[in-house]
Amino acid sequence: MHRQPDIAESLRRRRTELAGELLRLTERPPSAGPPVSFGKRVGDGTNEAVERINSTAAARSIAGAIAEVDRALEKLDEGTYGACDDCGRPIGSERLQALPWAGLCVTCAEARSRAKR
Repeated sequence: MHRQPDIAESLRRRRTELAGELLRLTERPPSAGPPVSFGKRVGDGTNEAVERINSTAAARSIAGAIAEVDRALEKLDEGTYGACDDCGRPIGSERLQALPWAGLCVTCAEARSRAKR
């Protein structure tokens, strides 16, 4: 298992990367034109609107990932890193190696995923 300072540094690096991605997605281009709407025909406006929708979805996903990293850093500070936020049982070491920001054990993560469907 990794040492906690190594985990914290890895999480901080990941947070910085995610924050940079989010900033790039949410920056308004200097040459942004008027608001874009969907039309009856596929064209530049429709393509740009779809691209903005996709960017918004990606931004939400990245913001969620940042929240997960922030929670993992909090858990390191609290001394609860490695414990599932739902059931309190240990999160498997293989899961934490793959996803150091994981806040749920596999069982609870799967249960949440099923509940969202």
